[in-house]
Amino acid sequence: MGKVLVTGAAGFIGFHLSRRLLREGEQVVGLDNLNSYYDVQLKLDRLKQLEPEPGFTFHRLGLEDSESVGELFARERFDVVVNLAAQAGVRYSLENPRAYIDSNIVGFTNILEGCRHSGVKHLVYASSSSVYGANTKMPFSVHQNVDHPLSLYAASKKANELMAHTYSGLFNLPTTGLRFFTVYGPWGRPDMALFLFTRAILEGRPIDVFNYGRMQRDFTYVDDIVEGVVRVMGKIPEPAGNWDGMAPDPGTSFAPYGIYNIGNNRPVELSRFIEILEECLGRKAEKNYLPLQAGDVPATYADIDDLSSAVGFRPATTIEEGIARFVSWYRDYYKR
Repeated sequence: MGKVLVTGAAGFIGFHLSRRLLREGEQVVGLDNLNSYYDVQLKLDRLKQLEPEPGFTFHRLGLEDSESVGELFARERFDVVVNLAAQAGVRYSLENPRAYIDSNIVGFTNILEGCRHSGVKHLVYASSSSVYGANTKMPFSVHQNVDHPLSLYAASKKANELMAHTYSGLFNLPTTGLRFFTVYGPWGRPDMALFLFTRAILEGRPIDVFNYGRMQRDFTYVDDIVEGVVRVMGKIPEPAGNWDGMAPDPGTSFAPYGIYNIGNNRPVELSRFIEILEECLGRKAEKNYLPLQAGDVPATYADIDDLSSAVGFRPATTIEEGIARFVSWYRDYYKR
C-alpha cells in the first residue's frame, strides 16, 4: 500500500489497525495527540506494542494544528491515509461540544487539505452508526437519508461525510467513509460499556443499564473491523455510472466517493450482552436500571450488503468469543 498514515494510532481501533499493517510489512506513520479524554497510560501502553515493529514511526500531534499537519503531509507524501482520530463519545458531546468542533470538524478539514495538496491516493475515514440518529427503519442502510442526528458527535460525523464528498467531487480525491457499529475487544476504550461493566463487576459496584436493558447494539469485534478497513484501503472508490441527480442515492455518488456500514450484522440486546459478560467473569452484576439517555438511540443494526459486495467483508467473531477475549485481556492487563 506504500506509506500509510494512521491518525489516532494510540487509540483503540488505530492501534489494532497499525499493528495489523505493520505485521504485514507495511510502512506506517502513526499520529495521535494522546489527550486525556481517557487514561493516557492505556494509550502509551498501546504505543509500546507498536514501537518495536519495523516500519513504524510516531508523531504526537493534534489534527487541529493546521501548520504542523500540513508540514507532515508535505514531508511524508503518504499514499493512503486512514483517519481514525476524533473526539469520541455521544454523552461527552453534551458536556464539551467545542472538543468535537476542534477535532472532528477543524481537524478533519486539515486532513482533507493535506490529502488534497500532497497527492494522497485514498483517504479512508471513520464515520459512525450514530449518523442514523432518529431513523428507525432497520437494518440501517447507507442508502437511507441521515439528516436527523441526535447528538453533536453524530452531527460531526455526518459533516465529515459531506466534507469528504465535497473534496472527492471538487478535487477528485478518492475518499471512503466507514460507519462503525459499536466496536469492542482487547485494548478497548474505558468509556465503552464492556470496559465499564467489567471494571464495575470485578470491583463489586453496580452497573448502569440504560433503556432498562432493552437497548440493542450491533456489537462488532475489533479484529473484524480491522479486516474490513484493510480491505477497503485497497479498493479505491470510483464514480457510480448510474448516479441520477433527479433521484440522488445517498449511498452512491458521481464522485470517487464511497460510504459503507461496517458492523456485525447481528444486533444483541444489552441484557444478553451482560449475561455473557457475567458468564465470562463468573460473577453476577448488580444492575441499576435507567431510562434511555439523551443523545442515545435504542437500537443499531447494520446492513453490510454493500461492503460485502465491494470487498467480500463478513464478520467472523461471535459475541461470546469476543467478550471472552476481552475479559482475558482485561484480567491480564489489570492483573485482576
